Amino acid sequence: MNVMREIKVGKVVINMGVGEGGRKLSNAEGVLKEITGQTPARTYAKQTNQTIGIREGTPVGCKVTLRKERAIANLEKLLKVKGMEIKESSFDENGNFSFGIKEHIEIPDLEYDPDIGIFGMDVNVSLERPGFRIKKRRRRPRPVPKSHRIDKEEAVEFVEQNLNVEVV
Repeated sequence: MNVMREIKVGKVVINMGVGEGGRKLSNAEGVLKEITGQTPARTYAKQTNQTIGIREGTPVGCKVTLRKERAIANLEKLLKVKGMEIKESSFDENGNFSFGIKEHIEIPDLEYDPDIGIFGMDVNVSLERPGFRIKKRRRRPRPVPKSHRIDKEEAVEFVEQNLNVEVV
């Protein structure tokens, strides 16, 4: 196989939407730090929604972006929680996929603490090939050619072979 056609995990983003700031958000940040070993970044509300009581600019969640070996190690740990099974509808047309975890206490090595509570999280995985840098570079960015993009079928095949996950 051509080296430039090899697919790899570009990044893994783990997101926790809490819906409010304060102690609940700081507990969620602590859980994310314990899971990933990396300091989470806060996410803020983009617009005001009076029905659920959120103002624009208030902190509502936290996220962590993982890359390289740390991304793969955490992804394998989180996939074990899902039972090594992902729905085919979780994949998009660009080869990325997402899944959710309802309770963080399902992750190995984490125990329930009643003072912290239980948090769910979304895991988003972005796949890429060598050469995808051309769309992100500062000088003369270009679109990735259609023949070099990752489609849904290639992403499903990569996940089944390299991550030992069954796509249902």
